Amino acid sequence: MAHTVFCVKLKRDMPGLDEPPFDNDLGQKVYENVSQEAWRMWVEHCKMLLNEYRLNPARREDQEVIVKQMEQFFFGEGSAKPKEYVAPKE
Repeated sequence: MAHTVFCVKLKRDMPGLDEPPFDNDLGQKVYENVSQEAWRMWVEHCKMLLNEYRLNPARREDQEVIVKQMEQFFFGEGSAKPKEYVAPKE
């Protein structure tokens, strides 16, 4: 039986993640509220943040920035693109 959630990002019932992305409360909250599609959107957004801000996921401070951005992306006002960000040309 597929795990279905009411996606906080896309505002409809959709297939959820197979398992929580992290072993903590935020991971469980994402698992219960975020669809696979919205998670893929986050992964793409996160790649852009890592590149634009030169974040290193191995550094604790950078991990905190990423977590804060993820919380905003799904549960807050939305994660803003960096001011300097220019979308790649299609």
